[in-house]
Amino acid sequence: MRFARSMLSVAAVAALTAGSTAVLAAPASAAPNTTPQKVCGSSYKTVNSAAIGSLGTVYLTYNSANGRNCVATIRSTPGTAVDMSTWIYVEDTEQGDSDSGNYTSYAGPASVYGKAHCVDWGGNIKNVYVSVYGSNCASLKEQRVTSVH
Repeated sequence: MRFARSMLSVAAVAALTAGSTAVLAAPASAAPNTTPQKVCGSSYKTVNSAAIGSLGTVYLTYNSANGRNCVATIRSTPGTAVDMSTWIYVEDTEQGDSDSGNYTSYAGPASVYGKAHCVDWGGNIKNVYVSVYGSNCASLKEQRVTSVH
């Protein structure tokens, strides 16, 4: 009888340990308080951003070492998974990247080589979409569009 109780105690501790490990091993998109640098990489510096209503922000970052731009859409308040996306496109080279799905905290990263090129980028959270066209190309004026679908 004593042996059975000991085995049950060991099994219970193992189950609790496994359960806490499962909680700690949640997907990266569940991490609250994330930053564009945590999504894109520490070498990327934020060069532009656009609010997605009060739901969050889409960030445009740039890595001067490799000439790549990266975008990440980050919720203001992580929570239940919702429809999110982030995208980037360089018209001159016809290169683009995107990420979309149901996420709890952020969508991304999406990146493309953008050195010396204008970039189009944007994202959505739930039914609010933000698009920025002709961005970060010296003196040219970018165009921002926010829509609710």
